[in-house]
Amino acid sequence: MSKRQSELFLFDIFVAIVKIEKTTSKFKDSQNLLHSYTDWDSVIREFEIIGEASKHLLKADVLEKEHRSVVDFRNIIVHEYFGIDSEEIWDIIHNDLKTFKDTIIQLIDSVETNLKTELIDTYIEDNQYLDFVVSALRALK
Repeated sequence: MSKRQSELFLFDIFVAIVKIEKTTSKFKDSQNLLHSYTDWDSVIREFEIIGEASKHLLKADVLEKEHRSVVDFRNIIVHEYFGIDSEEIWDIIHNDLKTFKDTIIQLIDSVETNLKTELIDTYIEDNQYLDFVVSALRALK
């Protein structure tokens, strides 16, 4: 298991979700996203990050067992890369991602205040060139 603090994985997931939301906001459907290969690859990569971080949070008992499906989804997209269903990705983005983001925000809100502030500041510094990420992180304070 990773030696990283569990709280770091929460922020990894949060930032990945914000990036997915921003990237996909300019598309009207799954096919347009799929045909923009850099955006498609970016979204898939962020889902991989979400799944991997979720695996660590499940092992640390930070996430409830019901979120095992996030890890299972990551395994599918990593191992079925040519068989990824763009409609399924689109559906998850528009129907499931917001709920999971809310769960992650609740967990971030429960992080000790000084640590939370320190982590937000670190993630802001690491993502300073991404205004939309910085704004989302500042909103967590």
